[in-house]
Amino acid sequence: MFVFVLNCGSSSFKYQLLDMSNEHRVATGLVERIGLNDSVLVYEPANGDKVKEISDIPNHEAAIKMVLAKLVDAKIGVIAQLTDITAVGHRVVHGAEKFSGSVLICDKVLAALRECVPMAPLHNPANITGIEAMQHALPGVPNVGVFDTAFHATMPAESYTYALPYEWYEQHHVRRYGFHGTSHRFVSERAAEILGIAKDQFNCITCHMGNGSSYTAVKDGKSYDTSMGLTPLEGMVMGTRCGDIDAGLISFLANNLKMSVADIDNALNKKSGLLGISGVSSDMRDIEGAAKEGNARAKLAIDVLRHRALKYIGAYAIELGRVDAIIFTGGIGENAIDFRASVVERLSTLGIKLDAAANNVRGKEAVISTADSPIKVMVVPTNEELVIARDTKEIVAKSK
Repeated sequence: MFVFVLNCGSSSFKYQLLDMSNEHRVATGLVERIGLNDSVLVYEPANGDKVKEISDIPNHEAAIKMVLAKLVDAKIGVIAQLTDITAVGHRVVHGAEKFSGSVLICDKVLAALRECVPMAPLHNPANITGIEAMQHALPGVPNVGVFDTAFHATMPAESYTYALPYEWYEQHHVRRYGFHGTSHRFVSERAAEILGIAKDQFNCITCHMGNGSSYTAVKDGKSYDTSMGLTPLEGMVMGTRCGDIDAGLISFLANNLKMSVADIDNALNKKSGLLGISGVSSDMRDIEGAAKEGNARAKLAIDVLRHRALKYIGAYAIELGRVDAIIFTGGIGENAIDFRASVVERLSTLGIKLDAAANNVRGKEAVISTADSPIKVMVVPTNEELVIARDTKEIVAKSK
C-alpha cells in the first residue's frame, strides 16, 4: 500500500510517498513558487539522485500532475503506475471543534473545512486547494485529512478556555486549540516506546522548536495543555512570530503608530520573534553565529527564547505533577546543541543533569540527561508525515 502525503501551502507544497507495507519513504520533495515565474520542483527518490527543475507552474493541480509523472517515470520513478497509490493523506492545520481526529474527505468534510477558514485564513484555504487538486489528479482515490489541532482535543476546559466573555466561546468558538499536534503525538509516543513506558501512563513535556514552535504537556499519553492558542501566534517565541504578548499592545500600536489591523497582524506574524529581536535572521543558525561574533541583539534573542522555554517547562512540570521525560524536536530542538544544553543546565532544580557527550547529536534519537536524572531529557526527531500516512492507512481500511 502506497500513501501519498501532501503538506500544502498557498504557493508551495511538500510531499512524500510512503510504502506502508514497511513504512519506508520511497520518494520525497517539494514544489515552490507555484503560480509565479521560475517555479521550482524538487523530486528525490529514496534510491536515486535528487532532481531539481525550474519552470513556470501555473497552479497546484499542474504541480501535482508533474510530481505524479515523476513517480511513474520509466527512469527515475518509484512505482509502476499511479493506481499503485492507494490513498492520499493531507495535513490540515485547523479543525476547530469540528474534528477531534483524522477523517475521510467528502463533500460534507470539505464544507466544514471551509467554515474553519476564519480560524486559519493563511493555512486552511491552501489545505483545501491541495485536497481538491489531488481529487482531480487521482479521481476515485480516497483522501484523508489529518489535523494539527486534533491531538489537543483532549485538553480540559481549564486549559483551553480564555478569560473572555463566555459568549464568544459559545457563539464563535473562541478558545485555545493548539497546533503541531501530529508532531507532539509522534514524539511523545516514540519516547514512551524508547523508555519502555506504556503510552497511557506516560507524562512528558514535548518541545517542538522550529520556525514555528510550541510546547505541550502530555498527561497519560494525551494533550493536557499546549502553548499555541486560537491561532499559531500564541506561546513560544518563534522565527518571525512574537508568541505571548500583552493584548493591550494592539490598541497601543493602532493609537500611537496608526497601524491598521492588517499591518499589526503582519508585524506580529512575520516581523517579530527571533527576527524582530535580533535584526539578523529568523534562522537559529544565523543567530547563533552572530551571537558568537558579539552581536548583542542576537544574544538577546537566544536569551529570550531560553527564558520562554524555561517558563513553559516549569509551568507544565507543575501542571503534570510527575514528568517522565522532556523531549526536544523540530529543526531547533533536534539540531541546536548549545541551546539545548543551556536549557537543560537550568533544569537542575528538577534534579536533571546534562550528559554533554550524549547531547552532542543532531537529528538523531538520544537521551541527553545523565542516568541518575529523575526526569529523562531526550532528542526525538519528529515524523509528521508518517503519522499522517498511518492515520490515512487506518481510516481507508475502516471505510472499505
